[in-house]
Parts: sequence; C-alpha cells; structure tokens
Amino acid sequence: MRNILRELRTDRGWSQADLAEKLSVSRQTVNAIETGRYDPSLPLAIQIARLFHKRVEALFLADD
Repeated sequence: MRNILRELRTDRGWSQADLAEKLSVSRQTVNAIETGRYDPSLPLAIQIARLFHKRVEALFLADD
C-alpha cells in the first residue's frame, strides 16, 4: 500500500514528531506508515484523513 502522508505532512511544514503528537501516536509509527512498513488501523486512517481534510482512499492507495 502506498500513501501520500509524507507529502501532506511536509507541505504543512510538520515534522514526523509534530504529526505524531497531533495523532497521539509515536514518531516511529508515523515513520512506519510513511515508509509503508505499517498499515494504519481504520480508526487511525480516518483520523489522519480528517486531519488533512481528505478521504481515506485519497491518502492510501493499493499497490497494483
């Protein structure tokens, strides 16, 4: 699964730690999601989508 989380985060000038704090997760979790090593739970994916005013399916894209 690919995602655009890193682009959205950096466009806002946020560090991984900043985003982690906003989501109440660890910086390591943000890093793992951004690098594709971890797929977030549905509640976390929804929380991320709401934070960026996007739809979940616009953030997380299935690999072909």
